[in-house]
Amino acid sequence: MDGDWRPTISIEAMIERARTLEAIRAFFARRGVIEVDTPVLSRTTVTDPAIDSFALLADGERRYLQTSPEYQMKRLLAAGAPSIVRIGPVFRAEESGRLHNPEFTMIEWYRLGFDLPLLMDEVEALVDLVLGVGHYRRISYRQLLLEGAGVASIDDPEAVLGDALRRNGIELSTNATVDRRDMLDLLVAHAIEALGPGRFFIIDYPPDQAALARLVTDSHGRAAAARFELIVDAVEIANGYHELADADVLAQRMAQDRAVRARSGREQPAADDRLLAAMRHGLPDCAGVALGFDRLMMLHLRVDRLEQAMPFSSARA
Repeated sequence: MDGDWRPTISIEAMIERARTLEAIRAFFARRGVIEVDTPVLSRTTVTDPAIDSFALLADGERRYLQTSPEYQMKRLLAAGAPSIVRIGPVFRAEESGRLHNPEFTMIEWYRLGFDLPLLMDEVEALVDLVLGVGHYRRISYRQLLLEGAGVASIDDPEAVLGDALRRNGIELSTNATVDRRDMLDLLVAHAIEALGPGRFFIIDYPPDQAALARLVTDSHGRAAAARFELIVDAVEIANGYHELADADVLAQRMAQDRAVRARSGREQPAADDRLLAAMRHGLPDCAGVALGFDRLMMLHLRVDRLEQAMPFSSARA
């Protein structure tokens, strides 16, 4: 216990972290992107089945530590804000690990009038600022699975996907209950590892993985989600969307999320009626991205664990 008071980051790395944040703020200032603050504690939270939130009681009311500033930032955009960025803490109820900590720093920004290619260009510029100039490859979700896991079609029956899991050495516990989405998630994680070192944008996600992105048609005429993930040296760094602007479609997706959570016996947070009202008022055409600053710093500092890139991990908080 005597050593538990010490930070998990070295002092030299802490100073570099501060300098990097300063450079990132200057990056956005040069581009006319305004830094904003949003609440850390809110009455609602995301319904995404892949994310769980911390809840607490405040003034006798259930409140949530925010997993992302997205909802509040979109309300600012609907109220007339220009392109905006928020740099600060977010919280997710997940176990700590090499790449995870329940509290971490997120850089999230929204660009008015941008589409995904423009936003990916800007993400490249920011990552190059921190990691040095590199080469980026843009690869579709389907091509990723083909190259990295030998999956010829994401529409294959579950039995075929199960064979792909076994062929790639991915074993499921005997009591595990998995559906098609779970299988694809496992295969994607394996395929990302198989990519090896490098910088990759994964694009053209299946429509059922759109989250808060709009749907488009890919180069083969298939429906796809207008979203990307940036992977750097097998580490997921950023997740971006050409933002959905239709409140009715978002309400339907939130209801579907709640149904998925109900089937697994998990809490079903209410849909954020203030976000939906803001979108009905009018969310301008924009693209947005959330980037994990601590993971980016981990790569910049060339350390092995996330805790070595942040002042205090949850175990020492």
